[in-house]
Amino acid sequence: MKHGVAFRKFSRTSSHRMLMLRNLVSSLLQHEQIKTTLPKAKDTARLAEKIITLGKQGDLHAFKRSKQFLLLPQLTPKVFTTLAQRYADRPGGYTRIHKFGRRKGDNAPHAILELVDNPRDLRFEMTARAVGWDLLSKRLGEGGPRELAKTGVKDVEDVVKHERKSEATGWNGELRPMTRWSLKKVLRFRGPDGVSELVKKAEDHLDTLLAKPVAAQKPKDALEKASEQTEETPYASLKSMRLRAGQTVPGGIRSALNLAQGDLANTWVPASRQRYLERRKLGIDKTSLWESP
Repeated sequence: MKHGVAFRKFSRTSSHRMLMLRNLVSSLLQHEQIKTTLPKAKDTARLAEKIITLGKQGDLHAFKRSKQFLLLPQLTPKVFTTLAQRYADRPGGYTRIHKFGRRKGDNAPHAILELVDNPRDLRFEMTARAVGWDLLSKRLGEGGPRELAKTGVKDVEDVVKHERKSEATGWNGELRPMTRWSLKKVLRFRGPDGVSELVKKAEDHLDTLLAKPVAAQKPKDALEKASEQTEETPYASLKSMRLRAGQTVPGGIRSALNLAQGDLANTWVPASRQRYLERRKLGIDKTSLWESP
């Protein structure tokens, strides 16, 4: 029968296991974002949420229990001031786990454990980028990319405020359904500055998406011209400008699978052969929207 095996043992004694978890919780509260194995992250998150709950209680008994558990004494005031104020209106769920593939070497499942609404919140960053991508794709369908490259997208803040309060379901809005759901979730307990921070990140990502095809076109044209004239050129190396396998620019019509064909295999190329001179595409999406007039 299954008795006395409620939690993970981690192949350690009870004292060693608890010391390891105390160390992980202390590191999480100090840096607010750590990377460890997935099983350790799950147990660390459970204990970290208990410590933050003690900080929200704010009494002397909770202060003593928190101070006894944490390995760094200077973290206790942070729990009872900064974190308690940040999560005052949040009923629970102060941590978030992002799966991070497999660790090189032992192939252990990796994960990123972070505190919700921390200054480097991954979900907040990815949601802002998704908002920028959705708005740019929407505007590209309404007008040409050259006009957008000159004027940009001006109504990002209005769209974010409208979608945050919108009760629309499905595709009846400016954003995709999952992006709208993530937007409401990350801004629910973010605070008064959450909207402005998300709009700033979305606008920065919009500018990057608009500038990338334009910046990649000039070295591409210069390299093609230099290959015809067989002269030296400062644009000879496009390694940093090439798109990743399966990556496309806004307005691209080719699927990610089609773009990634031939790039996902580990093919051996002799050192004497220069790969970027063999491929005419050079990682740039051959879409008519971005061709020079």
